Amino acid sequence: MKLDLERYKEMALNKAKENKVFTTRLRKKKPKTLDDSVVNAHHEAFEKIDCLECANCCKSISPIIIDRDIDRIAKHLKMKRSELIDQYFEIDEDEDYVFKETPCPFLMPDNYCMIYEVRPRACREYPHTDRKRFYQILNLTYKNTFVCPAVYEVLETLKTEY
Repeated sequence: MKLDLERYKEMALNKAKENKVFTTRLRKKKPKTLDDSVVNAHHEAFEKIDCLECANCCKSISPIIIDRDIDRIAKHLKMKRSELIDQYFEIDEDEDYVFKETPCPFLMPDNYCMIYEVRPRACREYPHTDRKRFYQILNLTYKNTFVCPAVYEVLETLKTEY
């Protein structure tokens, strides 16, 4: 079954208010079992959703790129750091490096990543639904429901538990 990104986006928009209230309440409550529940929901979501079928994160948002990412990518591409920065990155309003454009310049037509082995840390960790102290990123999780179907699914599962 093909992943219907438009349907997920519509569902996230329809539940935006409900999800905002839920994440705000969860952040204040900080349930002791939240991290375990999130990891379980993460695994369930990714049994249904294939990132290579989606790649919406790569197509629509830019990760924050840290210095170590730049050095690793430059070495991998056999480029000077300054050339890599000039060609691919800009500094955003928060003074962070981000890609100049979306979709990601390293995203190939088949949704594979050209630099997968050395991809930025933020890409490796996305969508952040399998991390500790999950309550700390509930604002980001709420925003990611509009981008990532798996995050939407994780939040829906959490709402049944909390």
